[in-house]
Amino acid sequence: MTELTREFVDAVGDAFNANDVDAVMAYIDDNIVFDHAAGPEAYGVRFEGAETVRGVFKGLFDKVENVHWKTLDCRIAGDKAYCEYLRTATHKDGTKEEYQSIDIMTFKDGKMVYKDTYYKIRNT
Repeated sequence: MTELTREFVDAVGDAFNANDVDAVMAYIDDNIVFDHAAGPEAYGVRFEGAETVRGVFKGLFDKVENVHWKTLDCRIAGDKAYCEYLRTATHKDGTKEEYQSIDIMTFKDGKMVYKDTYYKIRNT
């Protein structure tokens, strides 16, 4: 892959929306760094390496009936995609959650090497 395209970013999103960890991992670099929004550090919590990140995504897919990210906007600048999502999930106990999130994803040679996630917290 020489240029990051919206079609490619959408294909990555389709893998996540299929709730299929193997499909997601096809787009993940062995040395990925994933900074999740919530955590004890300024960057949230950091997960490093494909196997660790696989465990994070598998854990998410295992605890929900379905999780879906609807793309609200996506901008590409060089090797980065900046995507706004409406994330909805139905947990196995029937509870639902909905919030907006942003992912900043960096790609190299057709693989995601960095993922930085931000999201809104809904006070209920």
